[in-house]
Amino acid sequence: MKIKKGDSVIVITGKDKGKKGKVTRALPKEGRVVISGVNVKKVHHRRKSKNEKSQILERAYPIDVSNVAIVDPELKVPSRVGKKNTDKGFVRVSKKSGKEI
Repeated sequence: MKIKKGDSVIVITGKDKGKKGKVTRALPKEGRVVISGVNVKKVHHRRKSKNEKSQILERAYPIDVSNVAIVDPELKVPSRVGKKNTDKGFVRVSKKSGKEI
């Protein structure tokens, strides 16, 4: 999986198409990512004690990694990811501008 935690991404398909956000969690075994502000659902939270209140929380759920693309750091458009060998080892590179991610 070429997308990691902290990357800036844009949703390219689905109900949230066009939304941008940062990856807060990557789930490589399932091939999914959690993005802040994308695929948000309401969760009913029941109180645990008499002092607490029940509430409705908004929670971001994972979406498939194939539905998102990394935002190019220079051009600010969706881009694919490649690898480049440098002195430090392999680094991720944007296919559109050639800049490191």
